[in-house]
This record gives sequence, C-alpha cells and structure tokens, in this order.
Amino acid sequence: MKTGSVRLRAVLFDMDGTIIDVPYDWAEIKRDLQTNGRPILSHLSSLEEPERTRKWRRLEEYEEKATAQAKLMAGVPELLDFLSRQNIKTALVTNNSGTNTDRLLHRFDLGFDLVLTREEGLWKPSAGPFLEVMRRLEIGASECCAVGDSRFDLLAAEAAGISRVFLVSAAPEEFRDSGAVLCRTIGEVHSHLIDILTCGRT
Repeated sequence: MKTGSVRLRAVLFDMDGTIIDVPYDWAEIKRDLQTNGRPILSHLSSLEEPERTRKWRRLEEYEEKATAQAKLMAGVPELLDFLSRQNIKTALVTNNSGTNTDRLLHRFDLGFDLVLTREEGLWKPSAGPFLEVMRRLEIGASECCAVGDSRFDLLAAEAAGISRVFLVSAAPEEFRDSGAVLCRTIGEVHSHLIDILTCGRT
C-alpha cells in the first residue's frame, strides 16, 4: 500500500463489524430470506410484492435485534478524535438502515462528516457508495482510505479505485491475498494511520 506524495484527506468507515460489534448470523439470515447466494439487499429489491415487503420486514427484525445488542469497538472514539485533530474528513458508509445507524451513532456519541446508508440506493459491494462519498467530499480515490471488515468492503473500495484499504478481522488469514492492510483491532488501524500522516510510512 503506497502513499506516494498524495495527502490523505478522508477515511471512509464501514459500520457493522468494523466500528460497531453486532451479533449478526449472516448465514442464518440468508437462509431465512432465501437469497440463493445473492447479496441480501439486491435480492430483496428484486422481489415482487407481497414477498418483497414481507422479507424486508424480516431483515429489519434481525437488524433491530442486533442493534439492541450492539457494542462499540474499542478504540473508535480515540481514532475519530485523532482524525478530527488532523483535519481528516470521516465518512460512515453502511448497508444498514438510516434508522439503525442513527440509533447507534446517538447511543455511542459518534460523529462523522458524512453518513451514507442504504436509503441512498447505493450498496456495497458496488462502487456506488464510495464514489458518492468522494463526490460529496470533493476528494479523489487516492486521497482517501477505506476501513472495513468484509469482502464487500474490499470489493467496493477496489471498484471505486481506493487502493488504501484496512480490513479489521479476528481471522485475517481469510484476506491474506487481498492486498489490504490486515488488522485485528481498530487500534492497529489507528497506528497505521499515524504512520501515514506523520511519517509517510505504510
């Protein structure tokens, strides 16, 4: 991951599993919603009524339950404070709903310069959400980095041309060949960003 001479101007964060610890059983949810291997949001949006509304409600029930049990990942407030002091913009880019996102940001007293939820109609793993964030913040792909925890985050960042990607995972071996910087904690991401911003290292 090369920084070159381009200044880092923004960090784009995923929410669930990255800055917020949420107890989702995605395998169970996909079985229940019968996604047949497709991304959940794309699958539900393709359904006809009344199945579409019924299954959207099922997804929302899973999300509401997970939101009630969610916990803040260690080190998140410190990282956001550091980025603010460095005049680095922060964006939250999530496939979750605006309602759940607002609840979690309020509960944990977190603030971002820009929040993009699925109500925008732009969902990872497409490049759409990241491209929209870059458009609104008026930055290029080389001026930002993405922080996530899944292949959806990696694929979306790559499709948007973002080469600096941090993946936070308790099982980093799953992403060994991804080209991303693998971290076990948000604290490790923080350390890498300090290096980039103060030393020009990766």
